[in-house]
Amino acid sequence: QVQLVESGGELVQPGGSLRLSCTASMTFFNRYNLDWYRQAPGKQRELVARISREFTTTYADSVIGRFFISRDNAKNTIYLQMNNLKPDDTGRYYCTVPALSVWGQGTQVTVLA
Repeated sequence: QVQLVESGGELVQPGGSLRLSCTASMTFFNRYNLDWYRQAPGKQRELVARISREFTTTYADSVIGRFFISRDNAKNTIYLQMNNLKPDDTGRYYCTVPALSVWGQGTQVTVLA
């Protein structure tokens, strides 16, 4: 059974930085693409960043140049480095393995207005 556990969310000031982590309990982690999503209060969940098994990365327009996704296959972990945070970045951040339709429980990021 695949499990994803996110961590690293906090309350931060605008302009601050955070690094989120998502660790997977699964085999063949290196064979899968992984995504970070976020959901703000009253809004739909949206894709923030994606990293392929070949380490190709894609980002939502709103985070380009500020957020960076990476992975460490030896640790079954992906990361989301978030810089120059803005109040609009507030939300619960989830990681997912889209091919397996598995989601973590999320970690809360709050950027003060």
